[in-house]
Amino acid sequence: MERDFLRPSSLVDADRLWNRHLTLAQFGARDDGGVDRPALSPQESEARAQLIAWARQIGLRAYTDEAANLFLRLDGSDRDAAPVLSGSHIDSQPTGGKFDGVFGVLAALEAVEAIVASGRTPRRAIEVVAWMNEEGSRFSPGMAGSQAYTGGRTVDAVRAATDADGVTAGEAIDQLLSRDHDVPLRPLGRPVAAFIEAHIEQGPLLERQGIPVGIVSGIQGTRRYRVHVRGEAAHAGTSNRSERKDALLAAVRMISAIDAEARQPDDLKVTFGLFSVTPNAPSVVPEEVLFSIDVRHPDDAEVERLDAVIRAAVEREQSPCTASLEQIAHAASIVFRAEVRDILRDAAQTLGIPATDIYSAAGHDARQLHYVCATGMLFVPCRDGISHNPKEWAEPADLFKGTQVLTDALWQLANAP
Repeated sequence: MERDFLRPSSLVDADRLWNRHLTLAQFGARDDGGVDRPALSPQESEARAQLIAWARQIGLRAYTDEAANLFLRLDGSDRDAAPVLSGSHIDSQPTGGKFDGVFGVLAALEAVEAIVASGRTPRRAIEVVAWMNEEGSRFSPGMAGSQAYTGGRTVDAVRAATDADGVTAGEAIDQLLSRDHDVPLRPLGRPVAAFIEAHIEQGPLLERQGIPVGIVSGIQGTRRYRVHVRGEAAHAGTSNRSERKDALLAAVRMISAIDAEARQPDDLKVTFGLFSVTPNAPSVVPEEVLFSIDVRHPDDAEVERLDAVIRAAVEREQSPCTASLEQIAHAASIVFRAEVRDILRDAAQTLGIPATDIYSAAGHDARQLHYVCATGMLFVPCRDGISHNPKEWAEPADLFKGTQVLTDALWQLANAP
């Protein structure tokens, strides 16, 4: 009994954790087993209501803010102490899975429920958080809620973003908040003592090594761009090629030039994921093209090198069209604080759960919290490293072990001086 009393992780319920994943996956469920739950959508609002219902069953209080971030609070004995936060996000990509983001929120909720079941009260409050619009698939850029909370972006800038249908994020935030039931609004930017985000790895390393928990050392740097190429529409049968202003061919030349400079090193990741052609008709020379560029690498110098390559390629290859380049996001590589990594590592060791250090190739809300408080992350394996895909899968046993580590780490942080 003494062991259970000292370690809330012994009260983590694996079945409850798993069943909650399956329940949330019904909000925005796809026919292929995946999830399509856009940020600030009715589907996300329903999933949010389910989280609030679970939280209230165990005595937590729900709050939100101007950016529609959701907080589920377990009070601590010291009401003046800054809280410890843990969570992730519940919005998904259009072809998302059941675990990306959701695991971090449900692991934090399960950790708090285990602490409540232990009958003990932490010194600091612990708040489960679901950050708004991490994915950026509906409103770009992503991580909007955590950026607004930490001061990385203004609320006005977040609200001004529009989706493909012309709906502003501000309109969607107002609609979502109107659907909340008895959820008070709190100011943005409240002090935070520490933040831990649990997440599936979204890569294959942990599974290949047979290790259930990764202690994340940091997140690689990234730059994201939008390139808008403007040419001139013309008849495919009557306009000579020498006279055309073909926006698609200009865009292809830019992409080819950038790709040629990005072949090495192999871990330099350059992605052209968004591509829109206007008028997109078989017999019309393309008049406009909009495409995205996503650059990522742990070494900021490599990211800077590609920035110069991208700008030169757009300038050099645009003729006879014109092109504009907009950088929509820039984040340097970060290293999480050693003290939080040590707490996670010690929790895993005490529990006898194998863990290893790992670097995050994907961006997460923890990046934003890193600038304002002690922050860390833990990963659990996902099958074949697949994510942002209906085939995304995590084993219940791995989710359970990761949540046990998270629980003891949160308990230690919430009772630190």
